Amino acid sequence: MFVFRSIQLLSELPNRHFPGKSCRICSFGRFSSVLALIVLLGFASCGLCHDSSMVSAPLGFEICGFDRTKNLVSENGVFEFGFFEKDDTADVDGFVVGIRYKLGFKAASLPVWTVGGGLRVSINSTFRLSMDGKLVLFENPSGLIVWSSNTSNLGVQKATLLNNGDFVLMGVDDKVLWESFNSPTNTLLPGQSFHYPQNLRAPSKKPISSYYNFVIRRSGELSLVWEDNVTYWGTHLSSSAIVKEARLDGNGVLGLYDDAGKAVWSVSSKDFGDPLVSLRHLRIDQDGNLRIYSWDDSLHSWRTGWQAVEDQCSVFGFCGLYSICGYNSMGPVCNCLYSDSVQSGTDPGGSLCTKMVDLDNCKMRTSMVAMTQTILYGLYPPHDFDILLSEESCKEYCSNDTSCIAVTSKNDGSGLCTVKRTSFISGLATPYVPSTSFLKVCFVPQAVSAHGANPYGNSGSISLPSGQVKARGESGKRFIGAIVVIAFVTVTLILTFEIFAFWFINRRRKIKDRARIPFGKDDKMNPHYSAVIRLSFEEVKELTTNFTVQLGPSVYKGLLPNKTLVVAKVINSAMVTEKEFRVVVSTLGGTHHRNLVALKGFCFEPKQNVLLYEYVPNGSLDNWLFNIKTAKNEGKNWQKRLEITLGIVRALAYLHTECQKCITHGNLKLENVLLDENLVPKVTDFGLRSLLQKEAASSSSSSMESPSEKDIYMLGEMLLQIVLCKRDIVVDNIDRVISEFNQEQECVASDVLEGVERTVRIALWCMHSQPFSRPSIGEVVKVLEGTLSVDRPPLTLAIRHNDTMEIESES
Repeated sequence: MFVFRSIQLLSELPNRHFPGKSCRICSFGRFSSVLALIVLLGFASCGLCHDSSMVSAPLGFEICGFDRTKNLVSENGVFEFGFFEKDDTADVDGFVVGIRYKLGFKAASLPVWTVGGGLRVSINSTFRLSMDGKLVLFENPSGLIVWSSNTSNLGVQKATLLNNGDFVLMGVDDKVLWESFNSPTNTLLPGQSFHYPQNLRAPSKKPISSYYNFVIRRSGELSLVWEDNVTYWGTHLSSSAIVKEARLDGNGVLGLYDDAGKAVWSVSSKDFGDPLVSLRHLRIDQDGNLRIYSWDDSLHSWRTGWQAVEDQCSVFGFCGLYSICGYNSMGPVCNCLYSDSVQSGTDPGGSLCTKMVDLDNCKMRTSMVAMTQTILYGLYPPHDFDILLSEESCKEYCSNDTSCIAVTSKNDGSGLCTVKRTSFISGLATPYVPSTSFLKVCFVPQAVSAHGANPYGNSGSISLPSGQVKARGESGKRFIGAIVVIAFVTVTLILTFEIFAFWFINRRRKIKDRARIPFGKDDKMNPHYSAVIRLSFEEVKELTTNFTVQLGPSVYKGLLPNKTLVVAKVINSAMVTEKEFRVVVSTLGGTHHRNLVALKGFCFEPKQNVLLYEYVPNGSLDNWLFNIKTAKNEGKNWQKRLEITLGIVRALAYLHTECQKCITHGNLKLENVLLDENLVPKVTDFGLRSLLQKEAASSSSSSMESPSEKDIYMLGEMLLQIVLCKRDIVVDNIDRVISEFNQEQECVASDVLEGVERTVRIALWCMHSQPFSRPSIGEVVKVLEGTLSVDRPPLTLAIRHNDTMEIESES
């Protein structure tokens, strides 16, 4: 099966354009040179796309995207299968293939299942039931297959859309061989079984996948989760309950059932058992909430009968970054955390709030803004921690801690103070929340209004008492005296302010110097302390026990007084000034991502430069890859390899596009990717080559490719090394890469197989010798996430070797 798919990968046409779109028409005959014959063959190839709707379709049946009136309709006329627009967009690639209601009203005809989880295709696409029994969705005229049911040679005889909305492939005696109910997207229909490890993913208008999922866990509990690590709603079952499946019944009951069909947990719609309700479904919406919908035939609309999270503001991250959820008379509304985070202008399709002013760039000191009846939480990464402090002490703690961004003090008697050290903050504000939050912002003094201003805007004469009017010469002397007095007072005030400012800055520097020393007996020191600290070289020697434990070249293991393990990297080749070095530290210390190694501290002395990083226990990626290669267990690690590649790509995307300025890696290789205890990849040594080495920077400026384009090339090499589990990759042609991979792979699942194919394709594109032909890092992320299809590389593949280019043609 895999060899067949690999051959198919090589047989597709090399049409690939990442940026922009091109206008295309359906191609019905490739080898005809006469226009009339092309049209004739075109109608012959789409002969099955006729005007009458069908319930069942034989082998060879096709639905063409350019004529969306031709489709399959269930026998009861409730559901239809075909091409339809997604999110009412007029985009040429804004079409999906799937099942939706056929209720006669466009707004009410909601999709209930889509091919590939909402895979977008162009209007010039075709959906076919091939003669070997496989469902395929492909683009014309290239014939590129973007989705397949993988049901070849199973004895499929026809495809049918059942009255319950299930799209099935049937064999002899109408035996069901494949059905859409086994791969739900964002909707469950009555009678549809939902079991582990299935999940529903909320739709998203953005090109990336949604962060919200509805899952059933191995224990049988139902949960709403955000990005696989935050659960904001769930069922609670007894330890003795054994769940077989979840199911929505036609009477409006959502329940969990055991092997005997007994309900162990259930909820019901408010119109439960209503005989006038004929249609219901369960759906996870874009706002992250789970709802049961019922069809109101009199109003011709869907109404909500039940929703999982009653308070919409309690949905984690509902308002997004730098926003806070509240309520008005119309319902939940989203507002910006602070006035500095409001974006100029409006963007109807996106957030109106941007990142707040960096606290390190405050022109004056910082201050704490109180927000009553408000809960703030770190959105990404969600690593808040609690300490026991009073409200005033909680505020003071954050004010004195340079790494603290915000705190929330509970007023329920618990005394909990939740500290947030990430600037990616969101929250909610409702009258019944017993909490007060404090947000750290730049201090801005209020303007002092001018005294004596004339409200009418004109200058009038000032009348003086009689007897005080003097000669013009005496008035001139008095005017000069007044000028002298004003000048004297002004100079005195300026000197006083400068003396006060000098005293204040000096005092603040001393406080910071005392607070940063990790050897102090500061009672506020805790394992969660994440501020970048400066150490002397003697302190670094004490942390590393005089550089005893060496982990690699110029890399040593150390231990902070709070028992936190760190890694000290000695950089003696950095010929930069202290100011330039501290700019680099400030840039690297401002990065926060789960797939990046965090910077903990630094040391700068004339002959000794050291960077302190967090300690990652499982070592480098190359050791892990070649260990599993030695143990011959790589077949069991395909899913883990794909997760590792996606983590690496997301980290590089964060460095290139999400930081305040683009940070390139410059030395991306297996040795610079570390694995933690859960085998989550963490990229290290980023930004050092391009930011610290002037020679590298000057050479890159004269090169034909930019540092970010070099990163893409090195990323492609690394992806192939991970897939092939080999350190040395020789890319003579694509056939050789595929052949080597076929020799390494074992029997794997189809979804893992598709992920490997996507990885190989995008890796080869990344290694293209022409920088402008390489994909952007954002496109690489979308391809590996499965939300963007990628064509095969060109028949003539240009690969760079040691800064030279060789053209290799496929044999």
